[in-house]
Amino acid sequence: MKVIVLVKASADTEAGVMPSEAELAAMGAFNEQLVNAGIMLAGEGLHPSAKGARVRFDGTAGRSVIDGPFAETRELVAGFWLWQVRSMDEAVEWLKRAPFNTEGSEPMEVEIRPIFEAEDFGAALTPELQAQQQRLQDRIDNPL
Repeated sequence: MKVIVLVKASADTEAGVMPSEAELAAMGAFNEQLVNAGIMLAGEGLHPSAKGARVRFDGTAGRSVIDGPFAETRELVAGFWLWQVRSMDEAVEWLKRAPFNTEGSEPMEVEIRPIFEAEDFGAALTPELQAQQQRLQDRIDNPL
């Protein structure tokens, strides 16, 4: 199963405070463990919401753009991983090993959510739609 691991933003990440060399080294070592175990598919940090935008969809044609920064830091994401795991329990066990809050600073939460698989959609994902999904994935995996 694939899961996304969402690292929540903090006042520091929203202020653009970059991690220290020691923090980068610890995270690099953890990422290396994930890669060596065949768990990590991707992982990135995100710029503060001040550099982002949201698009609001109202009705059938209504679209409006909301420029960052966004309020409510606890609802923002500062980074993510994409993992391939056997179960949510395995994902939780890996995440517990992540080098977050090692110096006892402000508590933080990191969220793990399963990613939908084709079989989750049942009959609504017809063979034609499955074929389209596969064509798109092939193009993503092998760009021109």
